[in-house]
Amino acid sequence: MTDSKDSVVRIDDANYAPASLPLEGLSGGDKTSDQASGGPPENPREPDAVNPLRTSFLRLYGCLFVAYLCSATNGFDANTFGGLSAIDPFVSYFGITPANQGLVAALYVIGNVAGCLVAGPCADRYGRRFGMASGSAVCVVGAALQATARDLRALMGGRFVLGLGAVLVQTAGPAYVVEMAYPAYRGVLVGAYQTCFFLGTIVSTWLEYGLNFVAGTPEWTWRLPLAVQALPSILVLMFVWFIPETPRWYIGQGRTDKAHEILTRYHGDGDPDSPIVALELEEMQEVISANGSDKRWWDFRTLFNSRSARYRTFLIACIAFFGTWDLPPTSYYFPLMAKTAGITSERTQLLLNALQTPIMMAAALSGLRWQDRLGRRKLLIASSIGMSLSVAIITACTAQQQAGRPAVGGAGIAFVYVFLVVFAFAWTPAQSLYPTEVLAYSARAKGLAFMNLLVNVAGVFNTYVPPVAIARASWRFYIFYVLWDALGALVIYLTFVETKGRNLEEIDHIFEAENPKAASLRPILQAREHRKMYPRKVATEGVA
Repeated sequence: MTDSKDSVVRIDDANYAPASLPLEGLSGGDKTSDQASGGPPENPREPDAVNPLRTSFLRLYGCLFVAYLCSATNGFDANTFGGLSAIDPFVSYFGITPANQGLVAALYVIGNVAGCLVAGPCADRYGRRFGMASGSAVCVVGAALQATARDLRALMGGRFVLGLGAVLVQTAGPAYVVEMAYPAYRGVLVGAYQTCFFLGTIVSTWLEYGLNFVAGTPEWTWRLPLAVQALPSILVLMFVWFIPETPRWYIGQGRTDKAHEILTRYHGDGDPDSPIVALELEEMQEVISANGSDKRWWDFRTLFNSRSARYRTFLIACIAFFGTWDLPPTSYYFPLMAKTAGITSERTQLLLNALQTPIMMAAALSGLRWQDRLGRRKLLIASSIGMSLSVAIITACTAQQQAGRPAVGGAGIAFVYVFLVVFAFAWTPAQSLYPTEVLAYSARAKGLAFMNLLVNVAGVFNTYVPPVAIARASWRFYIFYVLWDALGALVIYLTFVETKGRNLEEIDHIFEAENPKAASLRPILQAREHRKMYPRKVATEGVA
């Protein structure tokens, strides 16, 4: 391993990059301090120098799409149960009532919580691919149990098993994507992971809507959507064996030659002497230890054993809670919310439920590129403010509808869609992108598992409580979300670091500063000059 001070100087030296390799490829996007501050680039042709359609990148996209299917797995469940809860034959067959509906929906979340303790160690010890494969196998079993269930207990058991497998893939999948992504396009490639959540929701909601036209609603029309939940998991099991393990995982196992081989094939366009490959490999060796805490399955201290580690953990906790308690999960309860607003037609409720998914996917895809242009902080702050305002209008409209003005209730449902667009534009990509960026390598898998635990703890509340609260407090329950979304905007402004324009190893330096948020807001080249003057003394954090 090279001396860390020397490597920092070489990495930060702009003359290190040859003319054929743009600094965008080295830094993850920004090339000048003017650009980092929002000014024009010195050379407007530079961003085109790295062709996103070159052969090695096309292979890379294929590998990443296999991991994206892990997100689709979660998307299938999110809307499947919500749509089925509006189908009377399904509800009456299993005896689902307002009293037990929340528990049946929450069992998927409870399965997530139960699997969190093994999800991180599984991806660390055996690799990201193994985590995706094992989780997908468990999901197939859970989907089969659901689809063949003959009573409520069997249905609930299937939902628990499905949730258990989902947390395994939700831990390994985003870790795989961020560790394989090319630095200059990390914002788009990692943000696309969470966006693929909607591949599952679109298929499930429109399948349910189409099957609703089958005369008599025979049993197979609601069993088929439960079975189709296994589709992305089956695809992952088919193709995961044909994609490589991540180079960072190989570095962590002491297999530098294998990491170099993968970087050459997928980042260097087949050139073993590629400068970007040499640079990435050197930075990975600088920060990743072969004896780190990621090798000890039981050791979660790396999330809390230093000031900077606690700061990172605080940030992922914010993503978990502010990204979950934004509104009652529309994927489960959109039909219930529509009914509260005065829309009683079962078919109309299913149509409204189906429409939300393509709208959110379009918004999320539109927001991907802005993650790198505007930065994570600005988008999340603006989105949270917009969400708070949207929920306030939803609350007012629902209150007016229940006071005897039915037309206003429809306006409230319209603003649910406004809320979903505002949320998906910024929060959907950031939910997978931001946590994987701020977590150090040695803590990434365990940190993602811990975040999934927090998401699901928050999800238990947000899944189990709304049906009861809406039935008892009606529109007043929404006031909580108005205040919570506003608080989220304030917390993000005060504490969140900006990760735009830096590679994963450079982000590690931000958290060593006395004030990480302020350090992250320095122009990129100014920050690198600061690192030249004050190189860090320890290569990694939390590896002991």
